[in-house]
Amino acid sequence: MEIDRDQIDDAVLGLMWLTLHDDRRAWKGFDWECLARLHEKGLIADPVSKAKSVVLTDEGLRRAEELFRTLFTRPRP
Repeated sequence: MEIDRDQIDDAVLGLMWLTLHDDRRAWKGFDWECLARLHEKGLIADPVSKAKSVVLTDEGLRRAEELFRTLFTRPRP
């Protein structure tokens, strides 16, 4: 089975929307390789720190909300 890491990254970024606090911080309790890829894509700040959360960039914040709505909500009737 071949893993699509881009789809995993999208799911993780969408889930980060659930844990947002202080306007753009999200808990970073996800796979470190995934967080590194999100950082490389410019969607989050460098996750390597003592903080338990990470800052989403402007693009990361926009994309996180979009992915959350696409992946985890039902259409309105």
